[in-house]
Amino acid sequence: MKSQFKPARGRLNGTGPVAVVDIGSNSVRLVIYERKARTPTMLFNEKLLAGLGRGVAATGQLATESVDLALGELVRFKALIEHTGCKELYVVATAAARDAENGQEFVAEVERILEAPVRILDGSEEAYYSALGVVAGFWQPRGIVGDMGGGSLELVEIGEKKPGGGATFPLGGLRLSEEAGGSIQKAHKITEAALKTYEWPDLAPGERTFFAVGGTWRSLGRLHLMQNNYPLHVMHNYEMDAEEAIAFCREIAVPNLENIKMAEVVSKQRRPLVPIGAVVLEQVLTAMKAERLMFSATGVREGLLHEKLSPEMQEQDPVIEAARELCELRARSPQHAVELIDWTDDLFRELQIEETANERRLRHAACLLSDIGWRAHPDYRGEQSLNIISNASFVGLDHASRAYLAAAVFYRHQGLREGALSQVIRELFTDRLRIRAKVLGATLRVASLLSASMAGLLPKIGVARTETGIAIELSKDLANLDGERLRKRAAQLGKVIDADVVLKVA
Repeated sequence: MKSQFKPARGRLNGTGPVAVVDIGSNSVRLVIYERKARTPTMLFNEKLLAGLGRGVAATGQLATESVDLALGELVRFKALIEHTGCKELYVVATAAARDAENGQEFVAEVERILEAPVRILDGSEEAYYSALGVVAGFWQPRGIVGDMGGGSLELVEIGEKKPGGGATFPLGGLRLSEEAGGSIQKAHKITEAALKTYEWPDLAPGERTFFAVGGTWRSLGRLHLMQNNYPLHVMHNYEMDAEEAIAFCREIAVPNLENIKMAEVVSKQRRPLVPIGAVVLEQVLTAMKAERLMFSATGVREGLLHEKLSPEMQEQDPVIEAARELCELRARSPQHAVELIDWTDDLFRELQIEETANERRLRHAACLLSDIGWRAHPDYRGEQSLNIISNASFVGLDHASRAYLAAAVFYRHQGLREGALSQVIRELFTDRLRIRAKVLGATLRVASLLSASMAGLLPKIGVARTETGIAIELSKDLANLDGERLRKRAAQLGKVIDADVVLKVA
């Protein structure tokens, strides 16, 4: 029977599905994205740890077993790419393919299977695209990006302009482990000698952030997250103080992780490489005099796609664009969400509430997300919205800001009782964002009753400052919107902001 339904991805304008095949020294991965966008959403993601780089440093050859494993997986990838109707396919290969004597032979077979050209990235290109992936995944990042793969480590500075020139080192997890013969002490010496050749950028205080890219470092970060019972299991933008990170790296730089608490959260295939990753990370953080460590889920693949965007799209705010997409897909009236942005702009201005640039962008994003849970039962709209937002694949958003978005929309649906809010969210808040989430939640509750969460009314409803607070002004033709429940919600808002909020029919 022919389907009568249109795929969800078809509701958004764009180029259609885009696939990236990333052939690394440790993993071979296929990621299919919904479309080219400032915040591309994954439709499908699969990896195989083929270990192509294993033994290359010693033999100069890609091992037959690893090649056969990788090529077999690429046959499957090709079938999935065709099935999902991808409009574009990008294939990249990194250290193992470029360093091995039989790398070109392997690449030729890859091109035959995928029917697409393979771009072999040199070290500087790999560094550049890793950094561009961090630019895509964070909002105005500053610092140094490090991408640790199986065969190499890339370092590159990022600042206000495009990523600077990168450097590559033979410090990938597989390669360093083999060269050190499994010895942590020898791995330290090899790493120290290699990094001495790097001219570290002179970063200003406040900009000494190290952005860690790569599966080995994400596994290390996940181990730290789980050991510390961190409330949100989202690795992207997971942050550690540099001194704490260095101490943790020293703790897990052991021959094996068997006696390390919660080592089971790291996959068996990754466990041998995590101590090696800890050796490299400790020395990088120390050498660059880092202030903090940030884990990134975006890297080369996202950097490649980011480069394909127009300059206008590259400049878009990733949080606003992601919120806009969720709004378009889930809200009962996306236009109403846009009207909320303007209306809350007016209200916050009249109340003279000071906002940083980041707080203002978060408020705008919360407006766009305010009604994404409306199809749920009314008793659970807040909870469902909170779960979607707190676990969404947002980029350009730290975890405290994620908590703000989730809480503001929760308050909008469930009311302003503090105890009803998830303990997970309360642990992530800063006090300032907690208060602002409640102010915005109370504001959105008023707006939802004024407009029934539908477009067209809010632009007609003014906000004016009074001696003791603000007045929400209804024209005579909108006088019938006045009511007891609406006045109660206005009074609730007044309590939160410690000012009078009244309805006024002009």
